[in-house]
Amino acid sequence: MKHESHILAAIYAGQISGRDPAEILEKRGITINGMMEKLVQKGLVEKGRAILTSAGRESLKVVLAGGVFDIIHPGHIHTLDAAKKLGDVLVVVVATDSTAIKMKKRKPLHSQEHRKELVESLIMVDLGIIGQEDDIFGTVDLIRPQIIALGYDQVHQEKFIRDGCKRIGLDAKVARLQSPVPDSSSSKIQKEYGKSIHGI
Repeated sequence: MKHESHILAAIYAGQISGRDPAEILEKRGITINGMMEKLVQKGLVEKGRAILTSAGRESLKVVLAGGVFDIIHPGHIHTLDAAKKLGDVLVVVVATDSTAIKMKKRKPLHSQEHRKELVESLIMVDLGIIGQEDDIFGTVDLIRPQIIALGYDQVHQEKFIRDGCKRIGLDAKVARLQSPVPDSSSSKIQKEYGKSIHGI
C-alpha cells in the first residue's frame, strides 16, 4: 500500500529529525488517521509510539543522496527524482557552508540551513539533513541507507564510498545516476545573474 510506505517513511524521518511524522506527511496530503493501529498490528511500528520496529525499518529501502544545493535547478530535480525511484525513503544530505566553499571554491549564496529548507520542500525528499564536517561516513552511519546515490556531476569514487561503508559495517549499494546533464549549474546561474544585475 502506497500510503503505508509513506507513513513508515515519515516515521523513519521523524526518528532522525525529531519532527512529528504527521507534519512530514502534510506536504503529501496524507493523514495518519487509523493507519497507526494497522501498522502496529503488522509489527512495523511500536505500540503507543511513532517508532519503527526492526521489521518496520527493514521493510523500508532508504536511499541517501547529497550535494550543495545552493540554487535548485532542473539537474537537481532530475537527479533527486531518479534517486527517489530507487527506494522508499530519500534522505538528502546538504553540505555545510565550509564544505560547500571547499567544493565550489566560492561562498554559497544561501546558508546551510536555508539550503536544507529548500531541499526539504521538494516533494520527492523525505528528509533533509546538514552533513557533518569532514566526515561523510558519520552521516552515512546515522542514516544507514541501503543505497547511496551519486549524481552525474559528483566526484566521489564508488570504491571510496564502498570501502567507507564497509568500515562502519554497512553493506550499501552505490548507484551512479544517469540523470541528464542540465544546461545550467548553480555556479553558471549565479554568474549569469551577476552579469544581468551589473548590466542594468
